[in-house]
Amino acid sequence: MTQTDYQIHGVNGPVVTVTGGRGLAMMDMVHVGVEGLIGEVVGVEGDVTTVQVYEDTAGLAPGQRVASTGAPMSILLGPGLLNRIFDGIARPLAVMADQSGPFLGRGLNLPALDLERTWDVTVAVQEGDQVEPGTLYASCPETPAITHRCLVPPGLTGKVTRAVPSGAYRVSEPLVEIADRRGKLHTLKLSQTWPIRTPRPFEERLPISRPLITGQRIIDTLFPIAKGGAAAIPGPFGAGKTMTQHQLAKWSDADIIVYLGCGERGNEMTQALEEFSELLDPRTRQPLMNRTILIANTSNMPVAAREASVYTGMTMAEYYRDMGYHVALMADSTSRWAEALREISGRLEEMPAEEGFPAYLASRLAEFYERAGYVKTLEGREGSVTVVGAVSPQGGDFSEPVTQNTRRYVRTFWGLDRALAYARHFPSINWLTSYSEYAADLTPWYDAQVGPNFAVCRRRLSLLLQEESKLMEIVKLIGADILPEDQKLVIETARLIRVGFLQQNAYHDIDTYVPLSKQLRMMELILRLYDGAKVRIDRAIPLSQIKETGIFDALSKVKYEAPNDRPEVFADYEARIDAALAAVDAANREQPEDGER
Repeated sequence: MTQTDYQIHGVNGPVVTVTGGRGLAMMDMVHVGVEGLIGEVVGVEGDVTTVQVYEDTAGLAPGQRVASTGAPMSILLGPGLLNRIFDGIARPLAVMADQSGPFLGRGLNLPALDLERTWDVTVAVQEGDQVEPGTLYASCPETPAITHRCLVPPGLTGKVTRAVPSGAYRVSEPLVEIADRRGKLHTLKLSQTWPIRTPRPFEERLPISRPLITGQRIIDTLFPIAKGGAAAIPGPFGAGKTMTQHQLAKWSDADIIVYLGCGERGNEMTQALEEFSELLDPRTRQPLMNRTILIANTSNMPVAAREASVYTGMTMAEYYRDMGYHVALMADSTSRWAEALREISGRLEEMPAEEGFPAYLASRLAEFYERAGYVKTLEGREGSVTVVGAVSPQGGDFSEPVTQNTRRYVRTFWGLDRALAYARHFPSINWLTSYSEYAADLTPWYDAQVGPNFAVCRRRLSLLLQEESKLMEIVKLIGADILPEDQKLVIETARLIRVGFLQQNAYHDIDTYVPLSKQLRMMELILRLYDGAKVRIDRAIPLSQIKETGIFDALSKVKYEAPNDRPEVFADYEARIDAALAAVDAANREQPEDGER
């Protein structure tokens, strides 16, 4: 049976039924209609096949031809992915715009890589070498920050029969020829194809033991995420999900950033493109885009491509992980990906589950988040993929299916609060509903790299915030004046923690990113004041006298006034605390015994 034997039988949105034979297999990639629209087989029943099309299906009609590629939906991987913007199925948007204008055309079957560009390649093997999966056979500088490492693909073991000399080559030119154990020859290039729905293999999973440093105090201190971990950022509209992910993408210490705009509004993706193109990487002082891949599948793009976009982004992330890099994948948002699943499921007439989502929603979320991890690669290096997925529950209801199922597969939960966002408290992560199960796993790293006092300070800050929450219930009923002085101190210290530590200004030169060493010193200052004030209150000195010194207000401004690279200034703040408390002591010594306390 030839490819032209397949014909369109019916069209229902992005879902197309095909008749004409039994040659199509599940997950095969096909080209549909006169324009050759890209699609994927999602159902096979007898000689009727169901295809989901990743482009607008307007104009398709029964009787038009469908051609099979005989392979699953795959993307081309190789040097040139970084510093580029792709759509949901890895087509470069800039090239598409050049060919069809700002309104992207259909049927543009473009490779992800520039096939004409040459790369300065260093070939690492020679004729007669024995190679196995993960063996380095070539490398080239992809950007000033990243060296691209080409590795023997999984499942291929053999002897090198031919190797070209180092020099300038295109991604499609043969570099190495390998004869496997059966004598079959395999040609390796700078590029390779990989099915997006198939996880890339690795040697073994490694224990999670290193944090992903973000420079955001509430994350690094209270709710850390580990390299190779998974986190969810749920929140209602306007709570700051996208802004939080932008901060993580800009400042986290990952080697590679894959930012996935899945169903996002076009203006938000435009903002991301403009900011990322202008920002300098704080580590290399090179443009941040030199280590960033952007995948833009906005809300007006075909819904089926939105469903595929998360797998496209994850496959690219795993590809760089296999080279020994630490990759952070930002998915914004998985709710709109789930909505795409729901729409396609409805078109396929599948039985709906809770709130109309398909019954396999939980398993699809599990498949996605399980591809995160800290691993030993086939080459023997360490690499990781860290996933941060935004969730957009309707009305901010965290009990809806996407949020609840996501919580089952992530260990860090940054719950955003609309009230905090409206009060201009950013990041608007609620410290009472959020949690991180990585904190205990990362404590040994913090003790060794930052200081043994870090975990202790974090625990004490969390307890003070929780105690404040309980006291505020009483305050709402009877007011704060009736509280004893030690409880007033808890409320005042918690206010200092919220305003002076947890609240962070993304647009301030000093406050936008804070190293761990400064975070520790800030916590130590707050607790130094709390402990000193507690001693005075135990001696019947009222809190109002301590507040009159202005020391609480002074500490709330440390985040702006203390430069990140000058830790010695914290000794001055410690001296100011001690001086303020000493002044309170002196004032009370001068009062008569029967004086008013």
